[in-house]
Amino acid sequence: MILRARPLKIADVLLLESLAFRDERGFLMEIHRGSELSELGIPQPFVQVNLSCSARGVLRGMHYQNPPAAQGKLVHVTQGQIFDVAVDLRRGSPTYANWVGRMLSDRTLQSLYIPPGFAHGFCALEEHTQVIYWMTCEYSPDHEAGLLWNDETVGVRWPLRRPTLSNRDANLPLLHKADIRFVYQQDDPRSLSMDGGDS
Repeated sequence: MILRARPLKIADVLLLESLAFRDERGFLMEIHRGSELSELGIPQPFVQVNLSCSARGVLRGMHYQNPPAAQGKLVHVTQGQIFDVAVDLRRGSPTYANWVGRMLSDRTLQSLYIPPGFAHGFCALEEHTQVIYWMTCEYSPDHEAGLLWNDETVGVRWPLRRPTLSNRDANLPLLHKADIRFVYQQDDPRSLSMDGGDS
């Protein structure tokens, strides 16, 4: 059961807090209940679930998929702690190129929903940090793209200066060179159209 759903500085990114049932054995909580997520305007269904495990200092991002394979993501930490970041890539959006970040951990029991049209990344702040994320579209290598983690135009304030990066992530483009095909729809901020043809 979702207790609270709070928009962050970019309103389409939602911080979800769920009820946990605790006793001497531990706790039980719901992360995903389709009817509640639908009421919040979060698209259903999620069609792919990923699990990552990262050493302290690993940064994964900033990743996205272009239309028509754009992904919304529901992110939850099952072990450890991360700083989770979303960057608005919807051209025409009043918050285009702005970012929001949130600490998520296995202690806060919070989740973050990041809609399509955003680049997503996180850095692990503890050893053996495990992150599970549900996605609204399956992985498509023909549509995957990314943004350099420390692009000064975006200016994400990461909690560490020298993260461990994959070769791919270390060589992602700056914002002005990134392949971005999202267009903001003012009448419905959660909807997207495609700018240009399919790749």
